Amino acid sequence: MITVAALLLTAFLFGGMLLYSFGFAAFVFTTLTAEQAGQLLRQAFPHFYAWCAITSVAAALPFYTVDPLSSGLLLAVAVTTIPARQVLMPAINSATDSGNRSRFNVLHSASVILTLLQIGAVGLCLTRLI
Repeated sequence: MITVAALLLTAFLFGGMLLYSFGFAAFVFTTLTAEQAGQLLRQAFPHFYAWCAITSVAAALPFYTVDPLSSGLLLAVAVTTIPARQVLMPAINSATDSGNRSRFNVLHSASVILTLLQIGAVGLCLTRLI
């Protein structure tokens, strides 16, 4: 039963991260103006980050008894999501507001890389259950 909980919670996290990162964000930018899309994503990202942190902790708990390495990876996802939400995202917004494209590009690239690493870590946790 613990393995099933770990699998379902991790799959929920993995699917949600993929859908938000590659589905929702892309959809928003293809259906709204750049200004509207930016405003919507500014409101949505804090919720996404909070969801990722909470869900990764929830998935880490049942993993602890089955696979401590995966539990640690999921906790690392949660821990790295907090500064992404509290520091990186506001810095990206500030760079956008001030028109500093080079700073925006660096910060946004860091955000994308972090998210891809997190998705990869969660995916690795899923494969360890197979």
